[in-house]
Amino acid sequence: MNREKDLQTREIITKAVCGKGRKFSQGTHTLHLSKSPTNILGCWIINHFYEATRSGDVIEVSGKYDINLWCSYDNNSKTDVEKVTVSYVEEVPLSYLDSNARGQMEVVCYATQQPSTVEATVSKSGDTVTVKVEKEFAVEVIGETKLNVLVTEIEQDDKDFDFTGEYDDAVEFDDLDPDNMIDELD
Repeated sequence: MNREKDLQTREIITKAVCGKGRKFSQGTHTLHLSKSPTNILGCWIINHFYEATRSGDVIEVSGKYDINLWCSYDNNSKTDVEKVTVSYVEEVPLSYLDSNARGQMEVVCYATQQPSTVEATVSKSGDTVTVKVEKEFAVEVIGETKLNVLVTEIEQDDKDFDFTGEYDDAVEFDDLDPDNMIDELD
């Protein structure tokens, strides 16, 4: 048997993850409120919206969210909640990018940690509030790539294979030991 004749390759073009990146960031916002607060009673972030686009070797994530501040006023005699909408742009560097990728690239972005308040403080002058926020994004670039697959001839026996998804009655799943099952795939 001629070994070189048996070894052949095929090129398969498929969509695959061709780039990845991740970025954790902290930022500070200085907010001007309608009233001068005495104390911050609570601060939370809601209505987070973002989109991502590729710009060279980085992914630009632009978005906005609402910062809700629950503050006391007039020497802690009254309270109110104020909402301030904040916009941002984060650049997420790609730690991996396949230079052989081609075609239209698609960017997928995940907020692995939604924006959350780390600290909110009233300035000494009392006219602004400083809010420290942290967030994290993971990005993927999906594009077309080419795979080379090794093809060899194999001997096929005379069995007919049923690929309809029906299982043979002889297969017993009741006898499987759940302790030998894999919980997670790495």
